[in-house]
Amino acid sequence: MAKKRTARQPKTKLFVLDASVTLVWAFEDETDDYAEAVADSLAEVHAVTPGLWHLEVANSLLVGERRKRTTEAKVAQFLGLLQTLPISVDEETSLRAWQDTLRLARAHSLSVYDATYLELALRRGLPLATIDDRLKSAAAAVGVVEFTPR
Repeated sequence: MAKKRTARQPKTKLFVLDASVTLVWAFEDETDDYAEAVADSLAEVHAVTPGLWHLEVANSLLVGERRKRTTEAKVAQFLGLLQTLPISVDEETSLRAWQDTLRLARAHSLSVYDATYLELALRRGLPLATIDDRLKSAAAAVGVVEFTPR
């Protein structure tokens, strides 16, 4: 008698990481169970971001400093931590900005910045890790699944 094969779902090796998740890790006055689970999952899976991610994170950290939510020393420490994590940058992001990304932003009432994460997830067929409700809704509308931390 032949053994019955069970279909295995391939493990997701990559996911798109939105700055909204990353920034929860940076500020002591923010907590989010999902964001913390995403951070923990980086021990097993890798994240990919659009080039914009570095700028968004840096700007938000600077604003956090100015608003006394963090200090320059804590920012330096956090940025050092980010550099050790398995996070890579997609090199095609800027090539898509004036067409695909702009189209997604218009269609789903997103900022171009948020649409950048959606475009990347859609183009590469990757799940998206975000805590932004509008971005989550747009992702669901175009068939991009939410990243499920392990």
